[in-house]
Amino acid sequence: ETMLGDTAVAVHPDDERYRDLVGAQVELPLTDRSITVIADDYVDPEFGSGCVKITPAHDFNDYQIGQRHGLELISVLTADATLNDNAPRAYRGLDRFEARRRIVADLEAEGLVEKVEDYRTSVPRGDRSGAILEPMLTDQWFVRAEPLARPAIEAVRSGRVRFVPASWDRTYYQWMENIQDWCISRQLWWGHRIPAWYADDGTIYVGHSEDEVRQRHRLDPGVRLRQDEDVLDTWFSSALWPFSTLGWPDQTTRLKTFYPTDVLVTGFDIIFFWVARMIMMGLKFMGQVPFREVYVHGLVRDSHGQKMSKSKGNILDPLDLIDGIDLESLVAKRTSGLMQPEMAPAIERATRREFPDGIKAFGTDAVRFTFASLASQGRDVRLDAGRVEGYRNFCNKLWNAARYVLMNVAEDTPAGDPAAGSVFDRWIRSRLAATVATARAQIEAYRLDLAAQALYEFTWHEYCDWYLELTKPVLAHGSPTAQAATRQTLLTVLEALLRALHPLIPFLTEEIWQRVAARLGIDEPTVMLRPYPSASDEEADPTAEGDVEWLKTMLLGVRQIRGEMDIPPGRPLPVLLEGGGEADRERMRLLEPFFVELGRIESIAWLKHDDTTPQSAVALAGSLKIHIPLAGIIDPEEEIARLTKEREKLEADARRAEHKLANEQFVAKAPPSVVAKERAKLSAAQAAATELQIQIDRLSRNSTTSGP
Repeated sequence: ETMLGDTAVAVHPDDERYRDLVGAQVELPLTDRSITVIADDYVDPEFGSGCVKITPAHDFNDYQIGQRHGLELISVLTADATLNDNAPRAYRGLDRFEARRRIVADLEAEGLVEKVEDYRTSVPRGDRSGAILEPMLTDQWFVRAEPLARPAIEAVRSGRVRFVPASWDRTYYQWMENIQDWCISRQLWWGHRIPAWYADDGTIYVGHSEDEVRQRHRLDPGVRLRQDEDVLDTWFSSALWPFSTLGWPDQTTRLKTFYPTDVLVTGFDIIFFWVARMIMMGLKFMGQVPFREVYVHGLVRDSHGQKMSKSKGNILDPLDLIDGIDLESLVAKRTSGLMQPEMAPAIERATRREFPDGIKAFGTDAVRFTFASLASQGRDVRLDAGRVEGYRNFCNKLWNAARYVLMNVAEDTPAGDPAAGSVFDRWIRSRLAATVATARAQIEAYRLDLAAQALYEFTWHEYCDWYLELTKPVLAHGSPTAQAATRQTLLTVLEALLRALHPLIPFLTEEIWQRVAARLGIDEPTVMLRPYPSASDEEADPTAEGDVEWLKTMLLGVRQIRGEMDIPPGRPLPVLLEGGGEADRERMRLLEPFFVELGRIESIAWLKHDDTTPQSAVALAGSLKIHIPLAGIIDPEEEIARLTKEREKLEADARRAEHKLANEQFVAKAPPSVVAKERAKLSAAQAAATELQIQIDRLSRNSTTSGP
């Protein structure tokens, strides 16, 4: 039916079949008009006949061709998709689909249809109604965008506005350097109304109000004015947001205080629609950029990597994750708001498949921490309930750690002297300083995921799993001075940790902090008024870190043997130590009570160089070997299998390191420290594998000699 608005037939300039026809007039069927054959590079000569009908009023590409060739614009549709008076009389008033059928029938009756072919094409539909949309020519308001874009491009090139990650400035430049005039009028029910008024004679007046228009143009009171019924494009209104919300155009205190701001946080999909336009408007109306940095995050996708959308039914409402929702309510919620009822069955099936038991309640902090931990720069976020459940467990871990601390520190406990604390107190303070330094640096770099990871690792694996366990012997058997220092460390480290975690999990940290602050005598109403912790608050202690890491390795070696050999955790074990150096012996003298208690150790003996080593399970702590005698405890064959598996892993590590070092480009281009680290890794893996083979051989010999 839009054929009735055709104003040309286009062919490719190099198409030999039609070159002689360019400029000729051809009759437009079913009308009394003739149209011109034109040549344009847009035409694909390999597609179909190589001839394209051009309807500038009803096709975006045809409109551009029409502008290049000065073609007439003939609209044949009304707003309700019926044919208007520009169509031949026989079709006027017909619905587009009825007109389409009748036109095909009339063309066939006149013998003008050569053939009919099936052809798949994109049919535009309304997002909510699903109705088929027809492009048509209408009068709209436009902003000439290129003069606004030039200073906005310069603002980013000069560094006055910085994108994080920096790679997104390329997307910005690509859009801005190819910018088209901006259509700012919309046919919507809600929005800022276009400030234009029309007189009966067609004159257009623009102003802040009808009264201003009448006064400025000295219009007679009898002149009737009708305001434009369109509203401004949402993105035009949003482009004014940084200053229009602060009292502009008046120079209010709020405007002077908060414009420009520092950081804009947004998704990459609206860099052009919103970010660029705010920069253009800010420079135009305020004379300066609206913000200095743009942090670009990814889109949230479902667990299968699909973009979340209502039509797919894969949206996770944060409130459902926070409060929980049963399956039937979840299905009803997903289907009730749909504008396309035919989608409801598919959404119900998807919901039941993905959440067969509904969604558990995870709490606000778990949801917040999940998003922070997944917020890699510029990358899309894959969200599923399983990830949220893991971070709910983290919140529970922090809560239980706080309970342990508060149970062991009475309200009237006097403050201890940190200097009198154990090596574990010094270690945890040193690790806190390193963690805070990492968290601050990553937050400043907008790597919330790495900041969350550092705080998670410290909280779960160092403070909870190790430090709280290491305090138990001190609180049970230590001197009063050592106990007081440990209690003080428990409180102060927890308080600093709560401050570090507060931006990510504000509700839980506030609840715990109120109780911890009371124990420490902190006179502040909320953790929000406390400064974010600094690495300089605590002193780094490499010696303490080395000592505790040594103890952890020793304990993990014993626990590994227990786990792999299925030895009960509470069964005391004899330990024989072989090799190592003076530093190992000194550390054992310092930390033996803790090794014995936490490792459930029955006895410790150092093997001499010429001692015969009994049949043992072996773990390595650097150059020190930890032997657990097998007699009455362990099956030698199982231990040989375990050591063989560990040796094979070390040999695989060594092969990977050898492969890297054999690559001349890697050795030449990598930083010397990286190459040195790889060589050290190779040497350590080879030495450890050799030691394990010695133990395997020894076990094999002992097993043979002690056999029947």
